[in-house]
Amino acid sequence: MKVTGFTIIRNALKFDYPIIEAIQSILPLCDDFIVAVGNSEDDTLNLIKNINSEKIQIIETVWDDTLRKGGQVLAVETNKAFAAIPEDTDWCFYIQADEVLHEKYYEEIQKAMKTYQNNDKVDGLLFKYLHFYGSYDYIGSSSNWYRNEIRIIKNNKDIYSYKDAQGFRKENNLKLNVKTIGANIYHYGWVKEPEAMQRKQEQFHKLWHNDDWLEKNVTKADKFDYSGIDALNLFDGTHPECMKKRIKEKNWKFDYDLSYNKLSFKEKLKKIAKKITGSSPGEYKNYKIV
Repeated sequence: MKVTGFTIIRNALKFDYPIIEAIQSILPLCDDFIVAVGNSEDDTLNLIKNINSEKIQIIETVWDDTLRKGGQVLAVETNKAFAAIPEDTDWCFYIQADEVLHEKYYEEIQKAMKTYQNNDKVDGLLFKYLHFYGSYDYIGSSSNWYRNEIRIIKNNKDIYSYKDAQGFRKENNLKLNVKTIGANIYHYGWVKEPEAMQRKQEQFHKLWHNDDWLEKNVTKADKFDYSGIDALNLFDGTHPECMKKRIKEKNWKFDYDLSYNKLSFKEKLKKIAKKITGSSPGEYKNYKIV
């Protein structure tokens, strides 16, 4: 069984992406790894080149900045990386630049890949998500955060990155058939030094909207204001080993009073329904569990 990891990255230093940790977190599960490095305004290319692993293969790409609808350019770049995966690969492990896998899940993931490797009815594996916010001590608890997504797929070139690269579809826009796996992806996209978070917000919205929308809806500021979140829970687990240095070096403070959680009445009903049924009403599911 051969496993290839793949990811995309651009301006990792400028926007403080934990891309090194993301790659390192799944590298032990991979036989090789494709990194599509986009044209950057910083030293991202050398950052990736300095990863001490013979598994890494870099492809340099140029992002089409005119693709400003629905984050389409993210899917285009992801497909470039996926297309570069060798034919002899069985499974493809996708990780985004702000996602990290805990090493405690390695054995379970390997077992699942071996179990479904030759099962043609299974296109991929579905992971659960923990979305960290503000600091490494809090996770989002409202239904606005997506709960699951596909991160391991078969090396089937009928599969492609969907919309803004959150997930995948296959030929004729069909949802992938997936098996659930008892592993979490740790999403750190909302945990950054406030200045870097503000820079990311101002830049990232350009992937979805035109200049008029940006002018009306994106607040200009020196630092991102983390206080507008609706509801958080304290995280009581452990972080991946590769994240510990970054966490130790965190240079800002974010405290949240859990008594201020301000869920709407609709959100409260969704939480009740989730406890009873296991899913939230109207939850978006870009996959079919088989």
